[in-house]
Amino acid sequence: MSHSVLSLDPEHRTLALVEEVGTTQPLRWLAAGWRDLRSAPAASLGYGLLLALASYLITLAVVLNQWFYLLLPLLCGFFLVAPALGLGLYDISRRLERGEPPTLGHALGAMATNRFHIATLGAFLTVMLVAWIMSANLIFVGLAAGITPSFGNALGYLFSLDNLPMLAVGTIVGAGFALVVFAVSAVSVPMLLDRENLDVMSAMHTSAVACLYNWRPMLLWAALIVVAIAAGFLTLYVGLVIAFPVLGHATWHAYRDLVRR
Repeated sequence: MSHSVLSLDPEHRTLALVEEVGTTQPLRWLAAGWRDLRSAPAASLGYGLLLALASYLITLAVVLNQWFYLLLPLLCGFFLVAPALGLGLYDISRRLERGEPPTLGHALGAMATNRFHIATLGAFLTVMLVAWIMSANLIFVGLAAGITPSFGNALGYLFSLDNLPMLAVGTIVGAGFALVVFAVSAVSVPMLLDRENLDVMSAMHTSAVACLYNWRPMLLWAALIVVAIAAGFLTLYVGLVIAFPVLGHATWHAYRDLVRR
């Protein structure tokens, strides 16, 4: 079944048609993402490697400045900006779809397409990340028990029984941020890349409608994203080199399945 997405202006133009998909469709998106990675391994893995290197640099900054209380919020905050970070991967999949040879240079230059509105959405996601980190700091100050964690006891401290209330409140607040961001960004970034005449509010509106009418498969999709990226974290970012490109390519195919012109 298709659902018309109307513009928010007085003319109420039809922006797109949102399709309903089966609950297991996210598994097919992952398979398509893996195929794209195999079709463009140099560009995809190069992109994933750059992301992993950036993650190492951020972690190094946390360690050198002893900001260990920011470790968990930053890891969780990655999910809030991931849709924008995948922009180059969406471009690789789009070029493969068109039969064009993609390169890492093309992926890194994808921002040139619909620059203003993509940058605006990226700024919104960044604001959400900052708001989450500030909220996490307030929760830490208000509910954490004992001293600030150090390098040796960071994980043990954060997950101690005394800090369970802090973790519970942080999880609820973080889930709220993640739900909002996922709803408005699930397909909005690839949509802005694909349609240069589209504005950011229309793309976010379309994404929210797609999630509303496909809430079951989108919940599965969100869970798969969390598991894959968490696995990348647990492998000290090595797994991100593969997992993030697969998810990025899969997101392009999710957009293609969910949104019709």
